[in-house]
Amino acid sequence: MPTETPEASMTSGPHEPSLDEQIAAYQREFGDLDPQVEKVVSALGRLNRRMNVAYGRQVADLGISNTEWEVLKTLVLSGAPYRMGPGELAKRLGLTPAAMTHRIDRMAGEGLVTRDRDESNRVRVIVELTDEGRTKWLEAMRMATNFEEDLLQDLSGDERSLLGELLIRVLRRVEHDQPDAGGRLTDLD
Repeated sequence: MPTETPEASMTSGPHEPSLDEQIAAYQREFGDLDPQVEKVVSALGRLNRRMNVAYGRQVADLGISNTEWEVLKTLVLSGAPYRMGPGELAKRLGLTPAAMTHRIDRMAGEGLVTRDRDESNRVRVIVELTDEGRTKWLEAMRMATNFEEDLLQDLSGDERSLLGELLIRVLRRVEHDQPDAGGRLTDLD
């Protein structure tokens, strides 16, 4: 078994092998594995999972779920007055219309969004961010900013810039090769 580096041993959880152990097992079972590629991909996967858990805890402290945060974020990204149709929201989030309706119902009940008929087209529904929803979004952003600054504290400005550029290059490759992979395979709620 390979000697474990401190960095690799730190990435393992209580029930998860270190990256070095994982890669060694993969190489044992699948000899064509490039260990450099696997280390990058596995580290990104673990980082993504752990960050999602951290963000989930933060928004839970605010009384909202990750799925509700996604809707708030999408409405904010649409720009003032933070309004969209449920079909467009579903499309941007990679959800079915039924899942989006369920999510909007829950969020409207919590006062995070309103759902009203479009005055110019009474058939069309408009979802709009409320002041409460915007406040929750701002609070979540403050918490996330602190977490992200702490996460990258060991990297210099140049290293952060380089890491960002490298990750964007990888992201562009995935987006080019998998243009439909922005949504989900299944609904989360």
